Amino acid sequence: MAQTKPKLICLIGAECTGKTTLAQSLAREFSGRWVPERLRLFCDALGRTPLQQEQIDILEQQARDEMAAVEEAMRHQQAYVFCDTAPLLTAVYSEFVFGDTSLYPRARELHARYAMTLVLEPDLPWIADGLQRDGAHVQRPIHAKIVQELQGMGHTIYAVAGSGEARTASARAAVHAGIT
Repeated sequence: MAQTKPKLICLIGAECTGKTTLAQSLAREFSGRWVPERLRLFCDALGRTPLQQEQIDILEQQARDEMAAVEEAMRHQQAYVFCDTAPLLTAVYSEFVFGDTSLYPRARELHARYAMTLVLEPDLPWIADGLQRDGAHVQRPIHAKIVQELQGMGHTIYAVAGSGEARTASARAAVHAGIT
């Protein structure tokens, strides 16, 4: 009997929009897999943010982590893999921080793999959280660039807003809408 490839579902948003919490929650609720954010793992391991030339490695490792999760999900007959961000976010931040747009072609190519993209609105209070946090002033410009990129690629955007259970319900409804 042939195994069905799990659906990759991307959660993307500016910093401090609840991606990790929501991706983990959805993975539990839908009996799927969660792929952690590679940038967070990098910062935690090295105690610093990446240099410009390290951005491509983070982008590619995020993609490899996602494909490894797909393989694991297939072995365990799980239907979904929830990705805590996407290579596209690395490209957006690379442009924002370094003025480097060279990562966009690869990020766009990789984004085509997702069955759906949940875009988390920057409507939660900003909270400092280690090395990755630039500040509340960064949320809106990053969000606008994410939306611009996704629209430019012709991707359907499922907006996720609200706080607490309302945010989770918004994401849950988007997943149900996107998979039916």
